[in-house]
Amino acid sequence: MAILCVNVDHVATLRQARRAAEPDPVAAALLCESAGASGITVHLREDRRHIQDRDVRLLRQVVRTTLNLEMATVEEIVAIALEVSPDQVTLVPERREEITTEGGLDVAGRAGAIGGVVKRLQAAGIAVSLFIDPDSAQVTASAATGARMIELHTGRYCTAHEKRDPSATRSELAALVKAAGQAQALGLVVNAGHGLNLRNVEPVAAIHGVHELNIGHSIIGRAVLVGLERAVREMIEAIGLAKAG
Repeated sequence: MAILCVNVDHVATLRQARRAAEPDPVAAALLCESAGASGITVHLREDRRHIQDRDVRLLRQVVRTTLNLEMATVEEIVAIALEVSPDQVTLVPERREEITTEGGLDVAGRAGAIGGVVKRLQAAGIAVSLFIDPDSAQVTASAATGARMIELHTGRYCTAHEKRDPSATRSELAALVKAAGQAQALGLVVNAGHGLNLRNVEPVAAIHGVHELNIGHSIIGRAVLVGLERAVREMIEAIGLAKAG
């Protein structure tokens, strides 16, 4: 069964709306672990729109599961990752004007630069995952960088599902299945995430070999209504249903 890593970025989004001290994403991470999450994910963006340097450093001290740092391949953030030493880094594309990450990393087009960052991080003992679209060329390029892990971008699948377009949903799910199989054949660990919620998570969790699901916005949004620990447990239960399917 796939494990759940909870992205707590949007706890920090709420805090930063008032530049206040609460809600604290570090406290939220502890609640997520208490509820059964297998890891905590945060994205330290260049513009620091939500997660701050302080958060990453404190999370490194208190997280007892796995700390996954999402980040761009810019030198400033690479230096912080090397200093803090999270358990895992997920390299993602980043644009200042985007609301959230809009697509996968172009590993095929930036193989040299990305491969150099992968080597530096892995030499420091940090596991590296590459966030990519479910595209054959990107999977092949990811393996060529020396990275041992990818995260498949599930955004197109989730959008099709939300639009209630069965044909597009099947097509996007098939692309994820195909990419996951190709990646595993190349020896890569396969994770997935972006846009997953209680309504659409089961088919992705059921993809053979998917190890980890990174889910944030839908869990934090649900937590506003039912509480964070319940929201995490509900998602773990939904993922668990895929095992029996």
